[in-house]
Formats: sequence, C-alpha cells, structure tokens
Amino acid sequence: MSETQQNTPQTPMAVTLTVVSIVMFTFIGYLNIGIPLAVLPGYVHSDLGFGAVIAGLVISVQYLATLISRPWSSRIIDNLGSKKAVQIGLTGCGLSGVFMLVPVWLDSWPMASLVILLIGRVILGAAESLVGSGSIGWGIGRVGAQNTAKVISWNGIASYGALAIGAPLGVWMVDELGLWTVGVSIMLLCALGLYLTWHKEPAPIVQGERLPFMHVLGRVFPHGMGLALGGIGFGTIATFITLYYASNHWPNAALCLTLFGGSFIAARLLF
Repeated sequence: MSETQQNTPQTPMAVTLTVVSIVMFTFIGYLNIGIPLAVLPGYVHSDLGFGAVIAGLVISVQYLATLISRPWSSRIIDNLGSKKAVQIGLTGCGLSGVFMLVPVWLDSWPMASLVILLIGRVILGAAESLVGSGSIGWGIGRVGAQNTAKVISWNGIASYGALAIGAPLGVWMVDELGLWTVGVSIMLLCALGLYLTWHKEPAPIVQGERLPFMHVLGRVFPHGMGLALGGIGFGTIATFITLYYASNHWPNAALCLTLFGGSFIAARLLF
C-alpha cells in the first residue's frame, strides 16, 4: 500500500468491508477447528475406546500448541508479514487435514490412530496461531491502528461464527458420509483460503526494533489472564459436551456449540 493510499480517509463502510475481507481467513481457519470439534471426542471415546480424559486431551492439545507457538508465530508475522503468515498457517491447517484422514484407515490400530490425531491437532494449533494473529495484523495494517478495536471485534465474530457453523456441519458430514469427510473438507477449505490470499494486497511490514516476547507477555499478562479465565467455560463445553450428551442418549450436542457461538456474535454486535 502506498503512503498516499494509507493517508486517504476511508469511510466506515469501506473500513468494515476491508476488515471483513481479511478476517474471512480467520473464519476459514476456525472452520477447520469447528468441523471436527463435536466429532473427535466421541470418535476417540467410542470408536477408538479411550477414556474421557484422553478424548479431552485430543481437543485441548490443539489450544496448548497455539499457546506455545505464539512466540514463533509472532516472529514470522514481524519478519515475513501478516499475509505470508496467514498463508503458512493455512498450509499447516491443510496438513492437519491429512492427519485427520489417515486414522480412517487405521481403525484396527487405536493407539496409532490416536498418535496421528494428536500430531495433527498440534499442527492445527500452531497453524491457527499464524492464521488468527496474522489476520489481525493484516487487518490493522490495512485499515490503520485507529481501527484496531474493529479488527479484533470482527476477528472474534469470524472465529466463533465458524465454530457455530462448523460443529453441526461436521456432525452432519460424518453421519451422512463418514469420518473421512472431515479431513478432506479441511484440506479443501485451506486450498480455497490459499487461493483467495494470493492476489490480496498485503499489509506493510513495520520496520524497527522488536520488543522481546517476555517483555510483551509481561505487559499483557493481566488482561490475558482475564480472557483465559473467561475461556474456561468454553473449553469445558467444547471438550465434553458431546460426551455428556452421548452418556444421556441426547441428540444434537453440536447445537450447544452453535448456540454458544451465536450468543458470542450477538454480544459483539449488540454491545
């Protein structure tokens, strides 16, 4: 983007459209999380025969990978730019789809299936760190720091909207066609996302001295802890709601995730 373009005032609608056109990559990335979210706990528990703790681990290891990979993803965003970070992240998400597909052929080897799933979840978590953070940086770089709140807000809407849509979609695909559709759909979504990024204008890379990660962490830690504590409820619901519904022989567990995501979006739009 040229200096003239950056200094040209943008209308609120133009800013919103620019932001939405970028956070759609977060939407695609979080569809990759949402589609298997309501399927994997039941698959690990019922089909592979592992306990509820292991089923929960398969879900939570992805978020742990996202947390641990933050310093790495931040360096990529700073050095290569937000657009390149999103592209690398989408590639990683697509690779995780391969690891979701392989266990379909390894049903008779539960432990091997579990290990492969865990590897795929770790890759997905690290990739999502790039997609989510990269989209925020890309959006801020395109519309200016004065619109940071708008970028973060729409990025949240994209992420939880994808979870709300992806969870029931994943259940429907598995019920109608089988588990293999989860891995294939993730790979196709990532291919689409990469195609859409290709000719999209990047955000400028800001030059200058980078603050050490631990220094940044110290500044944001109190606020981040508040967000983390607020996310415990979502983590519990996302991990165990399908197992709880199954234990009571209730249908439509994925709709709980849809209602949660819909409520999050409503709160963002209304307040």
